[in-house]
Amino acid sequence: MSINIKNFTAKFKKNLNPGLIALSTDQTIENDFNNICKNLPLDIFINRIHNQNPLTKENLLKMEDDLESVASKILPNEKINTIAYGCTSGTIAIGEDKVKEKILLAKPSCYVTTPVTSAIKAFKKMNIKKIALFTPYPDSVNKTILDYFNKKNIEVLSFASLNLNLDSEFANVDPDYILEISSKLETKNADALFISCTALPVLNILDKLEKKIQKPVLSSNQTLIWDTIRSIGYKSSIKGYGKLLEN
Repeated sequence: MSINIKNFTAKFKKNLNPGLIALSTDQTIENDFNNICKNLPLDIFINRIHNQNPLTKENLLKMEDDLESVASKILPNEKINTIAYGCTSGTIAIGEDKVKEKILLAKPSCYVTTPVTSAIKAFKKMNIKKIALFTPYPDSVNKTILDYFNKKNIEVLSFASLNLNLDSEFANVDPDYILEISSKLETKNADALFISCTALPVLNILDKLEKKIQKPVLSSNQTLIWDTIRSIGYKSSIKGYGKLLEN
């Protein structure tokens, strides 16, 4: 039996799939996105942007010129709803507005989010105004993070850092060690604990850490994933990765 396909009208699924710009040296963010999104009705399209180690403001700024080109290679010539730029310290160094501007040159009208953009959005949603802060960064980068939150009227009540310089070092820190030392931060008067850096392997300890300190715990990748999937219309609760994704 033959079928005349002229008698059928092709149906196409609605494209609500986001893009992710990950750092070339980041060993964590792609797995974190895949771990949460693998069972969701969406696909993540990823491209990587070249960045140089060690972690300095000068090296972070070098990514600015490549943002448009890297974004354009995520489903070239196709419309995409959202693009997430996966670098916390890079966003602060380059500037949120400049990151958005460069990506929109390649993908006009898409929603652009970053770890700090999504963190501030999550803070507002959860009425978080005072935080404890944990980072892996060296002193010079820590200063930019602290200054950023201060400008956003987020009060940092306590702070700790691993003072590392390389993404490979960030990715290889034992999550149980992060759980142990971050839980010792003073959080009594804080609304939440925020763990900065997309390369730190903390996504799978957020629930444990929340139970341990009895406060919400947010991280760069968690807030970025939350903002990304919510922006394309996925609203269902996701359990196992902190209170933010449950709402």
